[in-house]
Amino acid sequence: MSGGPLLLGVRHHGPGSARATRAALEAAEPAAVLIEGPPEGDALLPLAADEGMRPPVALLAHVVDDPRRAAFWPLAEFSPEWVAIRWALARGVPVRFIDLPAAHSLALTAADGDGAADPSAGPGTERAGPPGDTGPADTDPMDRDQGAGPADAADVRVDPLAVLAGAAGYEDPERWWEDVVEHRTGHGGDPLAPFAALGEAMTALRAEYGHGGHERDLVREAHMRLKVRAARKEFGDAVAVVCGAWHVPALQERTTVTADRALLKGLPKTRTETTWVPWTHRRLARHSGYGAGIDSPGWYAHLFHSPDRVVERWLTRAAGLLREADLMVSSAHVIEAVRLAETLAVMRGRPLAGLHETTDAIRAVMCDGSDVPLALVHDRLIVGDVLGEVPDSAPAVPLQRDIGRAQRSLRLKPEAAEREIELDLRKEIDAGRSRLLHRLRLLSIGWGEPFRGRGSTGTFRESWRLRWEPELHVRVAEAGVWGTTVLTAAVARAGSRAAAATDLAEVTALAEECLLAEVTDALPAVMRALAERAALDTDVGRLAEALPALARSLRYGDVRDTDTTALAEVATGLAERICVGLPPACTGLDADGAARMRDHLDAVHTAVGLLPPADGLEDRWAAVLRRLADRDTVPGVIRGRAARLLLDGGRLDEDGAARLMGLALSAAVPPDRAAAWIEGFIGGASGGGMLLVHDERLLALVDTWLTGVPAEAFTDVLPLLRRTFSAYEPGVRRTLGELIRRGPAPASGSRPSPTAVPGFGTGLDHRRADAVLPVLRLLLGTAAPSTGTAPGPAGSEPRGGTVRPAERDRAGAGT
Repeated sequence: MSGGPLLLGVRHHGPGSARATRAALEAAEPAAVLIEGPPEGDALLPLAADEGMRPPVALLAHVVDDPRRAAFWPLAEFSPEWVAIRWALARGVPVRFIDLPAAHSLALTAADGDGAADPSAGPGTERAGPPGDTGPADTDPMDRDQGAGPADAADVRVDPLAVLAGAAGYEDPERWWEDVVEHRTGHGGDPLAPFAALGEAMTALRAEYGHGGHERDLVREAHMRLKVRAARKEFGDAVAVVCGAWHVPALQERTTVTADRALLKGLPKTRTETTWVPWTHRRLARHSGYGAGIDSPGWYAHLFHSPDRVVERWLTRAAGLLREADLMVSSAHVIEAVRLAETLAVMRGRPLAGLHETTDAIRAVMCDGSDVPLALVHDRLIVGDVLGEVPDSAPAVPLQRDIGRAQRSLRLKPEAAEREIELDLRKEIDAGRSRLLHRLRLLSIGWGEPFRGRGSTGTFRESWRLRWEPELHVRVAEAGVWGTTVLTAAVARAGSRAAAATDLAEVTALAEECLLAEVTDALPAVMRALAERAALDTDVGRLAEALPALARSLRYGDVRDTDTTALAEVATGLAERICVGLPPACTGLDADGAARMRDHLDAVHTAVGLLPPADGLEDRWAAVLRRLADRDTVPGVIRGRAARLLLDGGRLDEDGAARLMGLALSAAVPPDRAAAWIEGFIGGASGGGMLLVHDERLLALVDTWLTGVPAEAFTDVLPLLRRTFSAYEPGVRRTLGELIRRGPAPASGSRPSPTAVPGFGTGLDHRRADAVLPVLRLLLGTAAPSTGTAPGPAGSEPRGGTVRPAERDRAGAGT
């Protein structure tokens, strides 16, 4: 190393480069190690030796006043930079970052706009933009497939690997890199030979392509040269520099200090903070930012850690994964897959079987040629769900520390793989988990996403999908401006959202979020905003959209023992205003408007049932439904739906429903309006099919009307009828067809038709019905009128005496 600094040009996240870097450092034993990365991370480098630090991890730098402007520098176990850092720390050798400071790169990104690529951010970086945008910074050309172009095109973005692979006769740059680097077994015993060869190739490329379309690389390389000069003054020539191979020719270039400083003069600057954060293999493989250069982090980690028999170990892991998925994969499959992978490597002229060969072998031998189980191997093995860990001693905003304490106390560990959890809010630990997840959602930290589970639908249960993404650390830093704990930040954030809300539905949704998160200190501000918006809003549609959220809030408030008195008053006031304004709002609507209003009608009806009892509210709502059902100026779909809601609520008897249907389906009513009424009354998932099955009068009315529709009008009403009946369950449709085929039921007391459908009698057999009552009493836990009751055979008197008709009716109602 007496001739100058040792330049180790690497491919970021390359296991072959990582092994070569370690061998070169062992051979050269430099006095200092310089790493391509933001100098703000120098103070954090000792944490890399902490036992609690487990890669993949990333340096996170963000602007102090605007945490949304942030950048990551990810490092995996197989990253050459990480290997060099750990080597230096283990031997007490000084190690420093030498790339352009994040204070400049983030300021340059802001100057270009949030959506602009930022070459100055450096290789190995990924920019985190505004919420929902984690677009890439411009990364090292060694890590992106950007395509090579003519040498005279100054703005062409060159992919050095593609150029070198093309020169070697390869179409796939990744395959070329595997053959010449990852599968390399030695270069005559000289650990520095790979770097000399790669540096020579990059020198030729830079001579041909210049900066290769990465204009700001010139600024970054000027800063790196200044840092190298300073290190040589301090440590002499025994300095090793680990950087992207693309930069090696620039660092060898002879320039003056004045010229390099001139390139850095006038760069914008901003205040930043830096820390370590966990990273994931899945984020490394994402096709944006720095992850674009590594499609298979799981495979690369396997290459780095496997001392020998790489193919055999890999295919054994694949077999184990498939067996866990209940696929029949034996040892014989593994042996045959190894033979096939090695044979494919020979046929393709490769030194060893690589990822392509092993994947083809898994598909052919273990997956029987199917890509479905192969997708599992790709997701869980080739990419993987590895999530790094960062020690508690790493710098973090107070909010991040509070979240970490809550995660530990609630035993809710963040994981990279998506998982589903079921929470029972009657248990204290599950209630605490629910509070934490809802509060984080209130702060726009989307660790968990609620969904409707397949289990109980009670209000004491919640279902969540959890996945921790590295970008959430940026969200945490951004939310840190609202408070130092999750609770105080959620209160401040909710108050700010309430003050800025302009839509009534937005405020009601916020009130629901606050109750779910038990952020009661924010409710006064939210309630003031809610009362103000509700007083000014006169649109019945918007009022109808807002009421369901309030009703749900009251429901969950009862479950969580939250005082919701003020919320109940506002909700009742909204319901009263809807009762007054809904009938006029339902007149003069077109088909689309009527369909939307029908949805509002359903939502308000459900909400009224959830609201606490008020003076005559349910009666007033029933009167509104009655007016809608009787008013001819209201669209048929709304009139039919109102009639159905009255029938289901016991406010309309069967005779009244039959009368309304008869009027709606009379010959004087146009067929399209009659079809709309039918859609509102029995359409969709409202249970109308079962209503027709059990009430043959209504079925006969529909059948009579349908068979009487004129041929010229039938085509117009067919879409409505298809939409109405196609939503029924197949069994319901089949039963309706059988009933229609059978024809009208025979009169009471006559012999059943021989074509009658089994199970549909001509009337109620009281003796057979009485036989099931003892079993019903047992299931319902009700006392029997006398002891020793037991169900007898069908058609016989149950033991224990005859049951009175009134008792039979009560038991039937109980079921």
